[in-house]
Amino acid sequence: SPTTWRRFVPPMKGRTEVQTIDVHLNGKDRRIDAGQTVHGLLESLELNPLLVVVELNKEILARDQFGDMIIKNGDRLELVHFVGGG
Repeated sequence: SPTTWRRFVPPMKGRTEVQTIDVHLNGKDRRIDAGQTVHGLLESLELNPLLVVVELNKEILARDQFGDMIIKNGDRLELVHFVGGG
């Protein structure tokens, strides 16, 4: 699927265009900002990187790769979030 553009207006700053990409996230198609790292995606989803296992295109990523790994159009991600309980 081709890269698309989404227009948004930040408060008090005029118009800016942000490029987006399509990914498959936990079994669902989703559009995210282009150029985003795995770490950036986790932050945008309000997930603690220390409590998440990330599978990118069927490969488990080491946590030290989250900040360097840029998500590309068509990537398939599975996020497993650990939650505590008693």
